[in-house]
Amino acid sequence: MSKSAIILGATGLTGGKVLQQLLADARYSKIILFSRSACEISHDKIEEHLIDLFELENYKKDFVADDVFCCIGTTKAKTKDEVLYKKIDYVIPVAAAKLAAENGINNFIVISALGADAESKLFYNRIKGLMENTVLSKNIDTIYVMQPALIGGEREEKRLGEYVAKVLMKLINPFLIGALKKYKSIHPETIASAMVWLANNPYESGRIKSGVIQKISDKA
Repeated sequence: MSKSAIILGATGLTGGKVLQQLLADARYSKIILFSRSACEISHDKIEEHLIDLFELENYKKDFVADDVFCCIGTTKAKTKDEVLYKKIDYVIPVAAAKLAAENGINNFIVISALGADAESKLFYNRIKGLMENTVLSKNIDTIYVMQPALIGGEREEKRLGEYVAKVLMKLINPFLIGALKKYKSIHPETIASAMVWLANNPYESGRIKSGVIQKISDKA
């Protein structure tokens, strides 16, 4: 039996890797994309909806699949406006989870971040934590919240601060052992393969820390 999947954020770094893996995965015959810009990939599996993601709730009839991969997210460097940041990192994932629950979708996988905490004094960590709590409260059979450390890889859009951080992480990664191992940077391909594995294998619903993401990917 073939499966269908929804990807939000397929034009992003990790979302693009999820799309590539699903296109190569024989288990999936249909991949529905909700994005504000085209992915520029022509493939029989792809059904693309170019929309305003802040109005996702208006597309309930199209939001139907077996699995949802929510790869939406921004950074402090890219989105300094806190109101806009919250709309991207909280409102969109929560709207997607709400639609998934209403349409009976069984698997919902969303990317958050290591350090997400609804009680944090740091705005960005707090928003991620609030998003996690709200998504996990939805009536969906299995919800996986990915909490990666700094994501490696090259974006089409260059961000100087992020580039510097990635270079530094490459240097210190070998020294992050024991309790510090969870802070190692992680590749987008690793996150994507873990997400696809989780959508197709039994695993305890909940938050998936960066080190566990790596372990899941290793066996994918």
